[in-house]
Amino acid sequence: MDQSTLIAVVEDDPEIRSLVGKVLAREGFEVELCSGADDLDRAVERRRVDLIVLDLMLAGEDGISICRRYRANAAAIPILMVTAKGDDIDRIIGLEVGADDYLPKPFNPRELTARVRAILRRTRDIHRPVASGSSEVFRFAGWRLDAASRALENPKGKVVDLTGGEFDLLMVLLTHPQRVLNRDQLLDWTRGRSAAPFDRTIDVQLSRLRRKLEDFSKPPSVIKTVRGGGYLFAPAVERERG
Repeated sequence: MDQSTLIAVVEDDPEIRSLVGKVLAREGFEVELCSGADDLDRAVERRRVDLIVLDLMLAGEDGISICRRYRANAAAIPILMVTAKGDDIDRIIGLEVGADDYLPKPFNPRELTARVRAILRRTRDIHRPVASGSSEVFRFAGWRLDAASRALENPKGKVVDLTGGEFDLLMVLLTHPQRVLNRDQLLDWTRGRSAAPFDRTIDVQLSRLRRKLEDFSKPPSVIKTVRGGGYLFAPAVERERG
């Protein structure tokens, strides 16, 4: 990570906005400070933003609405949602509408930078062109995932958008098919040391991924829940290396 990595901090409290900006700048990131949605939209129009640190409660358009709008436009910019401590429902809604991770207030600056770096590591190739011949393709139950371009196609050939967190989770499942994985393993492989005890991100992302994979059967037949806290990706997976 260096100063070519631009992080937009969206926070309407000027003191908190300045503090977060200083913490990230001290870690070597370039920072764009935004007081709300309008500032963020202008920043994104001017430059490539690598990550958005987005406060949930904003004057004017709130964080949920901003996140939903960016995901509806198929924007690939990773989003770290910052929420008030104890607002569990709001955090779940934030993940549901497409945030890649959440961080409750008040937070330790080290935890903020750890979460930011973890998201950037997971999504580091989002803006990079795909090198010819370097793609690995996964096929399962009529679906196709190009790992290099992150393009997921359903059996009818329609592209299904994935957030960075959803892509990471699907990759873990595809590389460990027909094997029971517990929540701790999924958390460790998708979020590493940034994961906190009792983190519910995996539960939300699994639910969202099931919907995107059209896994509507009761019980689910693609990503199965295994008694005792595990999950199993049921379809056979074929891998093709470019």
